[in-house]
Amino acid sequence: MQPHLEQKDECRSPFLKPVRLLERLSPAARADLEALLHVSSYPPGMAIFTEGEAARGIYIVLSGDVRVSIGSADGKRLNLRIVRQGELLGLSSVLSESRYNATAEALYPARLAYLGREPLLAFLARHPDAYLPLVEELSRKLSVACGQLRTVALSHSAPEKLARLLLEWSENGPASAGGGIRFTLTHEEIGEFIGASRETVTRTLANFKRRHLVRFEGSTLTITDRAALASQITE
Repeated sequence: MQPHLEQKDECRSPFLKPVRLLERLSPAARADLEALLHVSSYPPGMAIFTEGEAARGIYIVLSGDVRVSIGSADGKRLNLRIVRQGELLGLSSVLSESRYNATAEALYPARLAYLGREPLLAFLARHPDAYLPLVEELSRKLSVACGQLRTVALSHSAPEKLARLLLEWSENGPASAGGGIRFTLTHEEIGEFIGASRETVTRTLANFKRRHLVRFEGSTLTITDRAALASQITE
């Protein structure tokens, strides 16, 4: 299955919502960048790029969620983060002229704008002021990676790891109409974010629900006692 490439509309911007990177560009640089982008739609589960693949270009998430993960030779997977609207994929690999260091796949239906490496470098040559916003994006990615290491490697228990993850999602993820978190991942997939088994995630979530820290309504999770959930975290 191939992503659906959308026809370019020269009169309409592909960005339906504000994008942090573009907000830092000059009007001329933004118009130039938008003219270079190719927008495609991806169904859930479709890989955008895979770990070890030659880094051919960057992607900007226009809508939907994208899961970024790394794998081991024996088939184990660690989910690094969920990339959401306005964020970039593949930037560090493209700028270092290397291979993608992770796999990115659509978690929900997603629209992404693609910009090849050579057009990106030519764009930066025309608009050197765009380097600063890109460096800021790389710095944010480093901060996210440090947070992931803190959760997986330095947290003392599964409840602490899961509490950190749920609190981060509630702060940075799209909220439902009632303020909850869209929660359609399986317990096994959640475990891949924190290095825990499916059974451990099931047991820990059941404990959180029993203590009224969280509540499920269909595919929506609501944190009902944020302070108590945060108390699971030992600094």
